[in-house]
Amino acid sequence: MTAHAAVAAPRSGLRKFLRRKDDHGGPPRLTPGWTFAAWLATLAFFAPVAWMVLTSFHQEADAATNPPSLLAPFTLDQYELLLGRDITPYLLNSAMASVISTLLVLALAVPAAYALSIKPVEKWTDVMFFFLSTKFLPAIAALLPVYLIVKDAGMLDNVWTLIILYTAMNLPIAVWMMRSFLAEVPKEILEAAEVDGAGLPTVLLRIVGPVAMPGLAATALICFIFSWNEFLFAVNLTATNASTAPVFLVGFITNEGLFLARLCAAATLVSLPVLIAGWAAQDKLVRGLSLGAVK
Repeated sequence: MTAHAAVAAPRSGLRKFLRRKDDHGGPPRLTPGWTFAAWLATLAFFAPVAWMVLTSFHQEADAATNPPSLLAPFTLDQYELLLGRDITPYLLNSAMASVISTLLVLALAVPAAYALSIKPVEKWTDVMFFFLSTKFLPAIAALLPVYLIVKDAGMLDNVWTLIILYTAMNLPIAVWMMRSFLAEVPKEILEAAEVDGAGLPTVLLRIVGPVAMPGLAATALICFIFSWNEFLFAVNLTATNASTAPVFLVGFITNEGLFLARLCAAATLVSLPVLIAGWAAQDKLVRGLSLGAVK
């Protein structure tokens, strides 16, 4: 057996083990065993979410049982009590901080990624390492100096403080992601645009933007999720006017105990915007996350 055949044999066997083609030469499919394993893993990850949703429709007495009584009578009392506490301002603050910070991140990350991938600057690897190094410090270590700066600036309990912080926190991740996405843009298209006299704004808006739209959607969704779920700075830098949805959830942990059913109802409502955003952008999200992958 030749060396080429010896190497090809195990590869062929692995491909037959993992995948198989249909009789008409269609795309490869996972074997039933791997399909079952994938569904099993999906259900395992989804189980806590399903438990949270089911618990939100129970009374507190049923939710506090051990083990949980998931088949107890269903009720909407928790949602009625929750809406009576006026969750709307918290959701609006979270939406404002998350959406505006995400837009600012994209506005800053796309030109930076363009300069680091399509038109690379000198020592661009050092620049990328600098962006990455800003994430080395735990957020809790920066809490005290950030609090003192915000206090001296008179911006405590201000939603714009959260917008600035979320923009700074998500920008390094967005630059790293967008660089890998923009690296996949065909250079021939950009050269043709330059020959036609297109300036940088035109190239970014009319050429790079549509081509990299899946990557933009994936980056925007991840930045939105990070901003929406951020708790540390929100709970320490806000009080009543700028509190966000994660801070609202803490209100159900009191000296009287944990209101588990009501907490699950609040968590379900707070999770809906992220779920809706992910569902709306799922086609672009899948394409965007696959950009830059090894072909």
